Amino acid sequence: MMPLTMINTGEPNIIKKIGGKEETRRFLENLGFVTGATVTVVSEIGGNMIVNIKDTRVAIGKDMANKIMV
Repeated sequence: MMPLTMINTGEPNIIKKIGGKEETRRFLENLGFVTGATVTVVSEIGGNMIVNIKDTRVAIGKDMANKIMV
């Protein structure tokens, strides 16, 4: 398992675990980041990441991406 920030751009990965505080996990779940979902990093600009999750593009910060384990 490794954080989302470590995976290659364009490579689909399965979310295995979401860490962080309860409110952070709930926030990410509302965006579609749930265990078992497929996530693909589209691009990384200045530490922020644009990812594809459930056919939607979402921008998240590096601190949030580090809590998503794939």
